[in-house]
Parts: sequence; structure tokens; C-alpha cells
Amino acid sequence: MKPRRSLPTLRLAGSAGLLLAILSAAAAPARAAADDCDRDCLRGFLTQYLNAMLAHNPGALPLSDSVRVTENSADLRLGDGLWKNASGLRPYRQDILDVRQGVAAAQVVAEEGGMPVLLALRLKIAGRKITEIETMVTRTQKEGALFAIDALETPGKALTLAPERSQLASREEAIRLAQFYPAGLKVGSFVEVDAPFAPDAYRVENGVHTAGLGCTRAGCENLKTQTIIKHPGITSRVVAVDEELGIVLLRMNFGETNSYGPGNALIVWEAFKVYGGQIHAVEAFMRVMPASLGSGWD
Repeated sequence: MKPRRSLPTLRLAGSAGLLLAILSAAAAPARAAADDCDRDCLRGFLTQYLNAMLAHNPGALPLSDSVRVTENSADLRLGDGLWKNASGLRPYRQDILDVRQGVAAAQVVAEEGGMPVLLALRLKIAGRKITEIETMVTRTQKEGALFAIDALETPGKALTLAPERSQLASREEAIRLAQFYPAGLKVGSFVEVDAPFAPDAYRVENGVHTAGLGCTRAGCENLKTQTIIKHPGITSRVVAVDEELGIVLLRMNFGETNSYGPGNALIVWEAFKVYGGQIHAVEAFMRVMPASLGSGWD
């Protein structure tokens, strides 16, 4: 039989345990603060990335030892792809900052050898280091189907608007509302799924105003009622949710629709402005790629 501890010994052990718990609790917030990356931090990582790309200097970035990099779904070494000939940045840059997930995403108009290109970018941040880099680059009209890149001077005012906090949806609700869009594409009708577009909702794709007031195509003034084809093979993935600006960024593979050449599909990084229970703006960067090609991050 084990000897019983004396009461003083038990009290001492309890006090020591309590002291350890107090010290651990005090240290926890400090560790959390050191690891957390707020909006300014995430935005800073995007700026660091773009500046390093222009300087052709991957070594300037705080990378994790296991960082993975893709461009157009293909794995590559950081410094290859767009990095090789990146020569400038144009004013268009829309950041989508997902503090909860540690994701910094952006739609950027960059320059490659002096020519403008569309860059969709996602950085995953953990422990103040970049652990994942996912990019899509569209260089020409042949690659993008639509390509009015010179029209992309700045993101639309509706996209950059900071809604009243009372108008912002929860993260889950914002995602649910944004998902009406791929649901409508799947059946070929935004009316059928009753997509919650605001009366003044618009859409811009690769710089082309394809829906909403000011759209020049027949029947496209009303985003909800415009004619669209069915996309039965469409898939979507949530890339980032900016809970402060009310932006949900989806990466969608429209699936093969015989519209972009045999076996091809439109791959779209689409930013949805969601607040007040409605979708107010849609701005997309897109590229034609093989329909069977995944993102590499699904």
C-alpha cells in the first residue's frame, strides 16, 4: 500500500499546480498575440510578396521550410513563372483579408516585361511565415476569353465600400449568399435559384463590364435576369472571406460547356460583395484551362 501524502504536502503540490496554471494562462495570450496576424499584418504580407516579386528576390520573404507554390495549378519553384519577368504593378489591387483563417488574397494587375497581366493571389500565413502560395496568371485574351485589362484602373467603389457593421453578414451567411452564384450557373438561371442580387448589382470579368447598369450587351443590365447557359459540372471552393469588408472570394471551375475549346473550362477567381442580405458587386479574374485540372489545393 502506498503511503498517504500528508496534508501540507498536498497543499504544496496544489499550490504549485495552481501557480503553474496561472503562469501558463498568462503566457498564452502573449504567444497568441505573437502568432496572430491582423488585417494590417496580412496586408503587409501581400505587399512584401509583390515587392519581392518585382525585385526577383524570393529570399526577401519569410517563408516556412515547407512552403508550397503553384501558378495556374502547377507546382513551381518560387522565382519562376511570373516572377522571372515581373516588371511593375498597376494601380488595380483588391485585397481580401481573412484574419480568421490567416489568408491574404488579392486580385492585382501586374506587368510582365512591360505588358499587363492579371494576377490572382492567395497567401497562407502561419507563425508569421508564408506556408502556401497559390496564384493564377492571365496574360492574353486567348488565355482569358475576355480581356479588357486597361479598363481595370481601380476596383469598383461598391467592392471597396466598408459597410456598416450591422449590415455585415456572419461568415457562414456570407458564404451561403455567395454560393447562390454557382448554384445559378449550374442550372442556367439566377432567377430559378432566386439569387439575392441587389437592384444595382454589377459584374466585371477581366475588365469587361458583363452585367449591371452600363453593360452594353443585350439583356445584361439586370444581373439576375440575364440569359446564362447551364454549367452542370461547376465546382467552387472558398478561397477567403473578408469579414470586415463583406467580400467572399470563390475559386470556381465552370466545367466543360463546349464554349472554350475541347476539354477546356473557365477557371474563375470571383469576389462577391455581400452585405444587407444581398450581393452588390462581382469582380472576377479568369483564365481558360483544362476542365479536368484541379487547383492543386482542393
